[in-house]
Amino acid sequence: AAFEVLGDPRKRKLYDEFGEDAAKFGFDEKKAEAYRAYRSQTAARGGGYAGGMGGFGGGMAEGMDLNDLLEQLLGRSRGGGGFGLDEEQGIGFDGGGMRRGPARGQDITSRLQVSLAEAVRGTERSVALSRPGRCKTCDGKGTRGAPATCGNCGGTGRVRRGPFQSTCATCGGSGTAAPPCATCAGAGLVEETARLTVKIPPGVHTGSQVRLAGQGAAGARGGPAGDLFFEVEVAEHPLVRREGDDLYLDLPITVPEAMLGAEVKVPTFDGEVTVTLPPGSQSGRKMRLRGKGVPSLKGQGRGDLYLTLKVMVPEAEGSEAARAAAEAIRAAYRTDVRSEVRL
Repeated sequence: AAFEVLGDPRKRKLYDEFGEDAAKFGFDEKKAEAYRAYRSQTAARGGGYAGGMGGFGGGMAEGMDLNDLLEQLLGRSRGGGGFGLDEEQGIGFDGGGMRRGPARGQDITSRLQVSLAEAVRGTERSVALSRPGRCKTCDGKGTRGAPATCGNCGGTGRVRRGPFQSTCATCGGSGTAAPPCATCAGAGLVEETARLTVKIPPGVHTGSQVRLAGQGAAGARGGPAGDLFFEVEVAEHPLVRREGDDLYLDLPITVPEAMLGAEVKVPTFDGEVTVTLPPGSQSGRKMRLRGKGVPSLKGQGRGDLYLTLKVMVPEAEGSEAARAAAEAIRAAYRTDVRSEVRL
């Protein structure tokens, strides 16, 4: 950032005059020029100015509001995204120029693992999690008791820091403040454990997000709660492989089923189905079951289930009948099955 400023003569000039504020996002050079003209007029009337943004001299108007000055220079208004001057934290952004107003709670993200079967069918999960909840003692306001004169500003609603004055961060400019709640120490929030039911729709995949509106962290000072997001992770299945919305399953079959054809039972996530194997099915042959894959998360149909046939030979050791059958099968081969295998 320093190199960028020093390497640009225009930025260097603004930095020399206005300090680090000139390099901040949103700095309005035209408004800075307008302020430069105002400063020149003030100096002509007998006022003084020394240095950049941090070096205003005694010629500044008594009681000048630093918040107003920063909002003018950086093109911000009190109605949206202003500044607040805190005696301990210094200048900082806030939601609307007042640090003490209601604030929306933070969103919370958690992980949730489901099986492939649950991802295909959809499911419900009961989960428990800890989150910042609204303090029941003060109803999230952070204060409890009758308001009294603010001890930070003496009831004026303003605090002074050198030649500047700003809105009191303790009372928000009202001049009165209630004692902080003893339960939440003025935060308006306490840690709570919540048990929720999460509905997982059919078709989710690893990386899908399930949103529970208003179930995140409670808002500060009575503000609305944030949202709760569950990032879904689909566990791998020991037999079924998923690619998009399609599923792949290796299906073992016997030698007679492969040679003569058969009707076999095949499990799917929707229940068992009957598949007809054609005679002469070889190991590695693929068969497709339409619509037996994963439902589309967007509601546009569903994928297919692909079966890959694997012919399983019986164990012939110790079985004369199996050996005799194998010899009979050997005699049935009319050609060399490896005749086309050449490198």
